[in-house]
Order: sequence, then C-alpha cells, then structure tokens
Amino acid sequence: MTNDETKDSTQVRLRAGDAELTVDPRHGCRLTSLRVAGVELLRQGAKYGAFPMVPWCGRIELGQFRNGGERHQMPVNSGPHAIHGTGRDTAWRTVGANDGEQTAAFTYDLADPWPYSGRVTQLVELTADSLTLTMGVETYDNSFPAQAGWHPWFRRNLGTGKDVEVAFDAGWQEERGDDHLPTGRRIAPLPGPWDDCFGMPDGVDVTLTWPGALELKVASRAEWVVIYDEQDEAVCVEPQSGPPNGLNTLPRLVTPIDPLEISTTWTWRPLA
Repeated sequence: MTNDETKDSTQVRLRAGDAELTVDPRHGCRLTSLRVAGVELLRQGAKYGAFPMVPWCGRIELGQFRNGGERHQMPVNSGPHAIHGTGRDTAWRTVGANDGEQTAAFTYDLADPWPYSGRVTQLVELTADSLTLTMGVETYDNSFPAQAGWHPWFRRNLGTGKDVEVAFDAGWQEERGDDHLPTGRRIAPLPGPWDDCFGMPDGVDVTLTWPGALELKVASRAEWVVIYDEQDEAVCVEPQSGPPNGLNTLPRLVTPIDPLEISTTWTWRPLA
C-alpha cells in the first residue's frame, strides 16, 4: 500500500532480510516495533518503541527558552520542566513509503506551541543488519534554536537469557543536578544506574549486548547521548544534537541557509 503526502491511514512496515520495522506516523512518527529474526527489540506497552525528540531533547528548564530578546514558554509536561519536544505528540505525513520496502520518509510542519514556522523530516532506512534514522529541521522564516534526537526503549531482556549489558567510553559526563538538569560542569563518567548525558567528541558509540542472543551498536556523528537504565523493563540510549536544556545553555541556531541534520545508525549481529 502506498501512502501519499496528505493521508496516513496505516502504519508503515519495512522489511529487509529477517528484519522488520513498523513506523506509526500518526503518533509522533514513533517506531512501534523492530523485530530481528522474529525477536522484538523494542519495549511494548505504555512506554514503547522509539520516538523522535524534536525540536528539543530532554528537559528545558521550567519549559522556557530565549531566542535573542524573546522568551518562550513551552507546555510543562514533566513538572516543573518541558521534556522531549513536541514531535512525538504530532501526526506526521508520509511522503514516501511502500509497505514491505526498505525506506520511508515522513514530515510535519512546526506549529503551536512551538513559536516558529518550519519543517521536520525523518528518513528511515532498513537493511538486513542495520537501521539508519536521519532527521532534519528547517525554518520557513526566522532563525531559531533547536535540537533533534531519538529516544528508543530497548528491552532489557529479550526472553532468551541474561539482561542487556551497556558499554561505552565517554569523554565526559554532564553533571546532573537535583532538578535533573546539567549543572554546566563536566565530570568523569560515573558508574550507573544512569539518567545522564554523556559527551562523545568523536561521535556516539554505544554497544548493547544481550549475552548469547544479539549485539546492537548505536552510532551517530552527534556528540551527545543520554543513557537511561533506571527502569526494570527497558534501557534507553538516546543520541541527540545537544545536551538537555541545550536550547538555553548551548543553542544551535537553525537558519534559512543552515538547517539542523542528525542521523543515527543501529547495527546488529546475532550471538547465538
């Protein structure tokens, strides 16, 4: 079935080898399922799949940010802060996808409560042993600060053995305050459990290993990743273009001649 630019009637399913991916454009362009050899890798249930974080990642302090002399208030949805952007709560349009194929593209126009006009696109590319996600943020008019990234819920246990092991070598950890926001200090990485942002100046490189089952590498040219493993059922590895509260502390302007683009590739191999 082919979806056109103005109508999204179903989820989009991509297939390559024994990998199957499902995307739901109507509900934040969320990846609702990623199955490899019949095994689901993403958590199902209330907090499920993997969703794009855009036009910001993580928390904005008190939901407020400035662009020059203008101060803007975003809806507070993780009191007292605003978290994870508005894209996950938006219906996206499918601009190119056929069920059963290996690529798909989606888009939506930035709108209230985001105060600037622009467009967000996401390209999804599946192969037999990898998934590449690319997201772009463009402005139609004024420049504005923005971030983009992904929030996957990987299953802690695939039902085939031991819990997942998370391995990475970060250049630093963003010190986290009691308000869950970076304090501005960079410290040596601490042992988990984590709900923390790490800096990787050579690009994100994190390995998840389900012993005896599967190894999956999360890579990105982006320099920041949030690791969240405080829940029993899932772990999150979130490559993103800037740290939490970065709209205030490290703004990256999207301009008419300089859009924001970020990509991540997940590569897997069986261990059994």
